[in-house]
Amino acid sequence: MTAPRDPFFPADKSIRASSAPIEVRRLGVVDYRETWALQADLAAKRAADEVPDTFLVLEHPSTFTAGKRTQPEDMPDPSYPVPVVTVDRGGRITWHGEGQLVVYPIVKLAEPVDVVDYVRRLEEAIIEAVRKAGVTTAGRIDGRSGVWVPATTEAADPAAPKRDRKVAALGIRITRGVTMHGLSLNCDNTLEHYNHIVACGIDDADVTTMSLELGRDITPDSMEPLLIDALTRALAGDLIVADHSFGSAPDPSKGLRKRPS
Repeated sequence: MTAPRDPFFPADKSIRASSAPIEVRRLGVVDYRETWALQADLAAKRAADEVPDTFLVLEHPSTFTAGKRTQPEDMPDPSYPVPVVTVDRGGRITWHGEGQLVVYPIVKLAEPVDVVDYVRRLEEAIIEAVRKAGVTTAGRIDGRSGVWVPATTEAADPAAPKRDRKVAALGIRITRGVTMHGLSLNCDNTLEHYNHIVACGIDDADVTTMSLELGRDITPDSMEPLLIDALTRALAGDLIVADHSFGSAPDPSKGLRKRPS
């Protein structure tokens, strides 16, 4: 992937403000709004150096979350029985639910804060974990965030989508130098609810799961160790961001106004 500019820090240098170990908190299945409030509390405390860098590892009950650039046409029908939460992260609308591994890094970044490098390091960590689990062609599409499987890869399960398909999504917010929100990796969740939204504002590609790609049940618990290890190493600079792009496509949020607060 060709970076829009060189990162502020060398690729092998940590972008964290602290060198202390990251605390990992496993929360199980937790309500989205409850976890959002926890994130905000921890982020404020981390900015004040009252708590260490923390990874919140969890699943959510079925919930749509609409980021700042969500458009009216992205939204589900109001009668659809899944709640929609309007959130303060970037991006457009997505879905969360059981069977999807979610990680929210609450991390104070070193100065000067480099949002682009942070996102690329998260992607690199996901790519590393997904490839180690067996989806060896996973990579990036320039112009779009997240981690993707190319259309040229035939999934083990014939029910899997055939176009380029996203296996992991990103949505972040940085306030006072501390990260919030984060990433979701589709493991063995249903894809049914994605049919009722324009996920991330993208209608020319699809969404997939680790289980569909590999033809066997891949649980969030099985992916967690790989992902947490890769995230830790990526932020530390021990896992170097590399070129894993297999295509390019329009940015679905470019030029869109942010939703009023």
